[in-house]
Amino acid sequence: MPIINRISDYYNEMRQWRQYIHSNPELGFECHKTAAFVVERLREFGIEEIHEGIAKTGVVAIINGSKPGKTIGLRADMDALPLQEIHDHEYKSKNPGKMHACGHDGHTTMLLGAARYLAETRNFSGRVALIFQPAEEGGGGGEVMVKEGIIDTFSIDQVYGIHNAPGIPLGAFVTNPGPSMAAADEFEIEITGQGGHGAAPEETVDPIVICLQVAQSIQTISSRNLSALDPVVISITQIHTGTTHNIIPGTAYINGTVRTLTKASQEVVVNRLQKICEGHTVAFNGEVSLDYQYGYPPTVNHLKETEFAVEVAKDISGPENVDGNALPIMAAEDFSYMLEKCPGSYLHVGQGEGPPVHNPEYDFNDDLSPIGASFYVGLVEKAQPLD
Repeated sequence: MPIINRISDYYNEMRQWRQYIHSNPELGFECHKTAAFVVERLREFGIEEIHEGIAKTGVVAIINGSKPGKTIGLRADMDALPLQEIHDHEYKSKNPGKMHACGHDGHTTMLLGAARYLAETRNFSGRVALIFQPAEEGGGGGEVMVKEGIIDTFSIDQVYGIHNAPGIPLGAFVTNPGPSMAAADEFEIEITGQGGHGAAPEETVDPIVICLQVAQSIQTISSRNLSALDPVVISITQIHTGTTHNIIPGTAYINGTVRTLTKASQEVVVNRLQKICEGHTVAFNGEVSLDYQYGYPPTVNHLKETEFAVEVAKDISGPENVDGNALPIMAAEDFSYMLEKCPGSYLHVGQGEGPPVHNPEYDFNDDLSPIGASFYVGLVEKAQPLD
């Protein structure tokens, strides 16, 4: 089953939908205009069961098939990024400092295209739950929707999501069973010493010296406390201290991010960070405190559902354009919360060459929309056939 002809017929409309959403980016849970646009389209398609206000601006719509059966969930994120767009195309962002730099405008469009086709044909059993989610970019909208009960309320048996991928050929799918995306945590370390004159360091407890030692020690965690085969990224991204050239400051700060694929390696990192802080407190007679902030958990694909999704992707794009055993990536995704609650899988699909996501020059490739919509339809019709 390649790209569905009927969905290809929607191409111009899907492009208009996507470019409208692109022009009106909204952040976090404040996706009011986007959600209203989604609901308006769903009603045009003849979908009657629409639930609004989940996770503030999230939407779940139910399409009933031609006979009873299970429920499959399809998810798209709707929110944008706090970034100034530098393109000057006719559908550029109307909201200064906000833009769709991660392709969520395209994700929403792909799910709308699938919704239109599924509502027209009803060539499946059971139900489809269309999940339009706010606040993927840092707000944890996926977690909120799960906590508000969407999996149980709508009896979702399996759930799927996709993300566009610049730099991968258009329509090529990549995924893997097990951990496919990382947990994303943050840490802040405050170092308190005793400031003084730069000419008399012996009268101080220099937090800069402690800071440098702590930063060096952190670099040993992944190289000496974890296997080289266990992917872990610990990046120090900020160091702040001092005000002028002749004063030894009283405090210093280290901030950074931790990316892990398993909870076991995450625990090792947290434990070692704490021990490093405690050890340097003693060694340098200062005070080193750690504030570790847990973020999104790893995105862990379920084996059976991933194998199934890979077969559907092969139907759409051809076996030569699907890698079902790709390497995990260390970015994070709050679809992970849905996969903790329900079997399913998350895939990346190529949109061709171009700037990466989270870049002010990025733009979603509208040629990807019929591919993604056809993939969503293939999941439904193959998972819940009529016969």
